[in-house]
Amino acid sequence: MDAEMKKIIVAIDGYSSCGKSTMAKQLAKAVGYTYIDSGAMYRAVTFYVLRHKMLREDNTIDEERLREVIDTLTITFKHDAETGWTETFLNGENVEKEIRRMEVANWVSAIAALDFVRKALVAAQQALGREKGIVMDGRDIGTIVFPQAELKVFVIASAEIRARRRVAEMNANGLDASFEEVLANIQKRDRMDMSRKDGPLRKPDDAVELDNSLMTIPEQQAWLLEQFYRVVKN
Repeated sequence: MDAEMKKIIVAIDGYSSCGKSTMAKQLAKAVGYTYIDSGAMYRAVTFYVLRHKMLREDNTIDEERLREVIDTLTITFKHDAETGWTETFLNGENVEKEIRRMEVANWVSAIAALDFVRKALVAAQQALGREKGIVMDGRDIGTIVFPQAELKVFVIASAEIRARRRVAEMNANGLDASFEEVLANIQKRDRMDMSRKDGPLRKPDDAVELDNSLMTIPEQQAWLLEQFYRVVKN
């Protein structure tokens, strides 16, 4: 990227399993920006909850225990030189593979809906973006975390297509998953993400929408690069 071009914040929002992370990672790599996976941050907290048995027998979350520790959790991202991608660390431990499991996926929307969790992670995300030059994806990046972002993208695709993509991704990572289970999880997460009180999923008024249902990864990357350079060159 031309060093004289202005640095911006790129916010990529959309439904679960739309390929937002893949798009964001590739864009960041192509233009020399830092990629921040906000969803991985919520998954890391969810993994912590599951590991430390903060779910009660009646399947409710022990919010009091989680509230006591939320500000002590450190979530960082490190670039893997071998794979070229960014991996998620929780309190110094690489949890990238663990946070992608179905058990985490089944609980992440409920954890993300807790107001004190969102408050803590939004503050952490905003701190990461102070210097700009970042690409962040999630559910409320363009509406809550960075409403001032210069480029906002909202990604959509049918639930069935998203489920097939998710199953393929999980199988490629050695994780077992059935299409029916993943589809039900995606539909449940859509309902929870759109109806939660704090930071619900919605398209920012000034976002450009991308339906990538029938697009290849190279096609959507070319589209995203075009949107990026349209903004930074103006």
